[in-house]
Amino acid sequence: MPLVPFEPFRHVDHWKKEMDKFFNEGLPSAFGFQQEFGAPRMDVYETEREVVAHFEIPGLEKKEDVDIHVEHQTLTIVGSVHRVQEAKEEQFHRKERYTGRFQRTVALPAEVQVEGTVATYKNGILEVKMPKALNNARKRIDVEFH
Repeated sequence: MPLVPFEPFRHVDHWKKEMDKFFNEGLPSAFGFQQEFGAPRMDVYETEREVVAHFEIPGLEKKEDVDIHVEHQTLTIVGSVHRVQEAKEEQFHRKERYTGRFQRTVALPAEVQVEGTVATYKNGILEVKMPKALNNARKRIDVEFH
C-alpha cells in the first residue's frame, strides 16, 4: 500500500469547489436566473516578437458579431452570440449554452502595434496576434568606467 501524506484539509478544498459550483450554477438556475456570458475565458502569452491572445467564444457566426480594439497595452473585444431557439422556452429542462453580449478588456504584457494585428476564428477560438511595438525592444547599455 502506497504512503500518502496526511492532509487534514484536503476534503475542505473539494467541499469549497462543490459549494462554489452550487452557488454559481445550481442556485441561480433553481430560481430561474440565467447565467450570463459576460466575459469569455482567455489565455495571453508573448513571444519575442508578438503578443498572442486566445478567447473561447463558441457560437460566433460572422465577423460582424465581434469587434476587436487594440491600443498601446490594452486589448478589448466586444460582441454577441446569437442562438436560434430549437424549442419553446417552456419545453427546456436545462439551458446552459451562452447567448447574448460579451465584453473583455485586458492589459497586455507589452505595448503592441495596431498595424500588423491579425485575428482568426476557428472551432470556437478567437486568436489575436499583435506585433510588439518597436520602441519596446531592449537595448544593452555599456557602462563606461574611468
